[in-house]
Amino acid sequence: MRFDLITIFPEFFGGPLDHGIIRRAREGGLIHVHVQDLREFTKDRHRTVDDRPFGGGEGMVLKPEPLFEAVESLLGHGVGDASKQNPQDPGTAVLLMSAAGKLFDQETARRLSQLQRILLICGRYEGVDERVAEHLATEEISIGNFVLSGGELPALLVMDAITRLLPGAVGNEASTQNESFSPRQEMLLNTGIRSKVSHESPVTSPMLLDFPHYTRPAEYRGWKVPEVLISGNHAEVAKWRQQKALEKTRRNRGDLLLRE
Repeated sequence: MRFDLITIFPEFFGGPLDHGIIRRAREGGLIHVHVQDLREFTKDRHRTVDDRPFGGGEGMVLKPEPLFEAVESLLGHGVGDASKQNPQDPGTAVLLMSAAGKLFDQETARRLSQLQRILLICGRYEGVDERVAEHLATEEISIGNFVLSGGELPALLVMDAITRLLPGAVGNEASTQNESFSPRQEMLLNTGIRSKVSHESPVTSPMLLDFPHYTRPAEYRGWKVPEVLISGNHAEVAKWRQQKALEKTRRNRGDLLLRE
């Protein structure tokens, strides 16, 4: 898979790309990452990428020209105009990182991990010209109900979430099937837990967080590992994990049990 990061701060990515799963995936040839300086597609001596919005208002907005031209240069073809918009490659996504986008979740990460190429536009200032969102980006993505100064951090988070789902990126691939928001965690509700929550809320497709994990030592500062986990009774361990996953979800993310 190839990732293209379009940004006015290319040096921002110098450190994060050289650590953890992303570094291993790059070294192993699972992903290729290209950082594109948006200012290379400006035409004035000041390398201007932003302007004041029509209608007034505070702050500056990223202009459409450099963003369209950057994406077209990376794709190797034009995207069209108002008279005719060229069809999109189904194996490629152009994601606009924006506080006004759709909320990014694990299902979105799984869907995007099936693609061959993803271009991530890192928004800045007060926003991006709406024509970029409507006619250039295939999706507008937000990582949460808060505002950041730019799209660089969100782009890294999205790239990390997608990369770790690629075959071979994680040493033990089973781990991605047994964590929070994974399909397996949803399946837990079909093995007894669903009946425990159905009377509390109109659950149609709830999701569970991961169950608690413990490791050595078996006792630390007086806190002991639950006996069931060292009992050797796998059925009881599975039952305990299901129950604790439900309790943790209800405590920390009750909204997941109310999904419709």
